Amino acid sequence: MRVFGLCHNFSLIYLKPKLVYIMKLNASIVRYPLIFTFLVCSQLLSSLTAFAEDIWVLNHANIIDVNDTDETIKRDMAVIVEGKIIKSIVSSSQIPSHIPKIIDAKGAYLLPGLVDMHVHVWDKPELKAYLAKGVTSVRNASGMPYLLEYQSDIEAGQLVGPRLITTGPILNSSGPNSQANHQIVETAEQAIAAVNWQYQQGFKHLKVYSNLSTEAYQAILIEAQKLGMSVMGHPPEGKRDPGIPFDKPFHIEFESILDDNLVTIEHVESIVWHALKEDINSQAFQTVARKIAQAKVAVTPTLIAHHNLIKVAQTHGDYLQRSGTETLNPFITAFEKDVYDYWSSRPKYFREDLDHFYLEATKILYESDVKLVAGSDSGIFTNIPGISLIDELMLLQKAGLPNLEVLKSATINAAETLNEATQFGAIQENLAADLVLYSENPLDKLTTLYEPKAVIKAGRYFSEDELKQLWKEASESNLERSQAQIYNALEQQESFRKP
Repeated sequence: MRVFGLCHNFSLIYLKPKLVYIMKLNASIVRYPLIFTFLVCSQLLSSLTAFAEDIWVLNHANIIDVNDTDETIKRDMAVIVEGKIIKSIVSSSQIPSHIPKIIDAKGAYLLPGLVDMHVHVWDKPELKAYLAKGVTSVRNASGMPYLLEYQSDIEAGQLVGPRLITTGPILNSSGPNSQANHQIVETAEQAIAAVNWQYQQGFKHLKVYSNLSTEAYQAILIEAQKLGMSVMGHPPEGKRDPGIPFDKPFHIEFESILDDNLVTIEHVESIVWHALKEDINSQAFQTVARKIAQAKVAVTPTLIAHHNLIKVAQTHGDYLQRSGTETLNPFITAFEKDVYDYWSSRPKYFREDLDHFYLEATKILYESDVKLVAGSDSGIFTNIPGISLIDELMLLQKAGLPNLEVLKSATINAAETLNEATQFGAIQENLAADLVLYSENPLDKLTTLYEPKAVIKAGRYFSEDELKQLWKEASESNLERSQAQIYNALEQQESFRKP
């Protein structure tokens, strides 16, 4: 109060885009040397300036309420943003007069920022691709230690990108689905050591994979519960011994994992494989879907992951050169050349019957009240960051989901599944100011999602021109840097093994 007394006699002038203060010091109350007084007042006024610039309004927006089953649109609304959160939502005619910065949405449609629940992040540039397409949160499904640094830098505003939620390295056992970036664990002892290594690194979430042995999988579940870590992933099958699954059953039957408290089961194709042995049988899948619904386990269909494989086969590889693939990490694309060659050489109609069945299976899941969350598997094969999530939403629509349910899969459903609905996923007071603005109503025209007019991430406004610049910068990956940090991470994640 004493300092304020020194500086109370000033007038405030607003000159867009910055606040300018003119101080009129009352000489009769100045009891300190002039220089000291100037510094004290400057510091106070600097704080006031930062506070004022921290509040702004998005005006004349039509808000799509993803929680409203009647598809009600709140028209001509003003969203008041303070810092990183939505401070309040009022009619456009009720904006408080003290807020100087107003951005006119001009009747555009406002959605919560999109959430991609299954991505693979390898380097910083690709993070910008997600934001450029309206994706303000991603769940990375194959973590490496350096991604925890990205996570902290994004949260601190030092790195441009979506909110980054990440599992640790994929936990798997040796088998036909094991890959170079997996932490391979065969025994309970190895599994416990790997889980604790991930926990000590700072990971809070685990991803399990198809070939996990029964012993290792059970140990992971027990240790995760002890440490308070969540678990998601492919449905573990156990060791793939000769004759499995067509002559012998899986060591871990699909139904047995439904009570394992998995946050999500990844990939409809994995469910069809594990539960039906790839038998295209709608009636049998209805039974599976009912059991998933009863267990209250969410599913990430990732239809686009298999669909893109089919597209490559249909075009004999030309699909690999489509616009947007320049944002894929160059080290990973080089690493996957053999996979590209394989699918480019497949017959034109290879696995199309299964591709169609995955759509039908997704509709069955929806009609059985299984919570669906949208994920794209972006960052691997030819799944383009940002765009592939929109592609996935189009496939969910094609599967038979109403547009509102499609939007919910990439907003509120994702937030609820992550137990973060009090943080983001809807347009409500005190939630994160993660928003996307579109020229047309996506409830009527879902394809408008490909072209966001503006994106707000943690309160920061990105104009349409800035989004185009982000997309351009997303292709500026560095092969040597990516290779170095990935190899270093792979070496790190093997350190859990005892010498």
